[in-house]
Amino acid sequence: MNTNNVPILENVTPDFFNKKAIHSFTPFTLLDYPDKSACILWFAGCNMKCDYCYNPEIVFGKGMFYFSEIISFLKSRRNLLDAVVFSGGECLIHKDIITFIKLVKNLGFLIKVDTNGSQPKVLEKLIKEKLIDYVALDFKGPKEKFFAITKSDFYSQFISCFELLQNSSIPFEIRTTYHSSILNPEDIASMQNVLVELGYDKTYFIQNFRNYQNTIAPLPDSQSISEKDINQNMTKIIIR
Repeated sequence: MNTNNVPILENVTPDFFNKKAIHSFTPFTLLDYPDKSACILWFAGCNMKCDYCYNPEIVFGKGMFYFSEIISFLKSRRNLLDAVVFSGGECLIHKDIITFIKLVKNLGFLIKVDTNGSQPKVLEKLIKEKLIDYVALDFKGPKEKFFAITKSDFYSQFISCFELLQNSSIPFEIRTTYHSSILNPEDIASMQNVLVELGYDKTYFIQNFRNYQNTIAPLPDSQSISEKDINQNMTKIIIR
């Protein structure tokens, strides 16, 4: 790839551009960054294995695109797209993610990160270096169900990520995927309580599971949750 006109960063070698971490990408979306046009980079691999995950091919897959290919694509989209969404999988588990975000940021794009909240040290560095403009943080479930849902022990890290964002000036949202065989309205109320106790006063987004998807584990059909099932007095909730 021709990386001419890409701002040079200290310690970035030509070999960096030959690394593969991105499984696939969505070239255009108006849905994933509020009020902005964007593309989505889907990073391979995840340190959680949620049964309801829609992206098993990404979670268990490998990087398919060189960083150089993505940079070339993004250079061609300058002044056409507003933002780049870093998603996955879990994009923040990749050791080169900060350097890559710096490169993309230096191309002039806004940066949104979708994260499961397992990497507070990486998130803290991104915040301190002013490299991100919006964050979507997944709240997987109440503490007592967190391991069963995610097959991981990252609840305290999620809380740390939340507190980092809460204490920053970066716009962010909290979101939860709802599957009725995994969560119930009482769980959502418990999770609302946690957010309120931590001072969250923004919108809490609930994403109803879409049945008939290819997921990590086979699941029965989910019964959707509605606004009438949820106590709206604690936080503003929007069902997606």
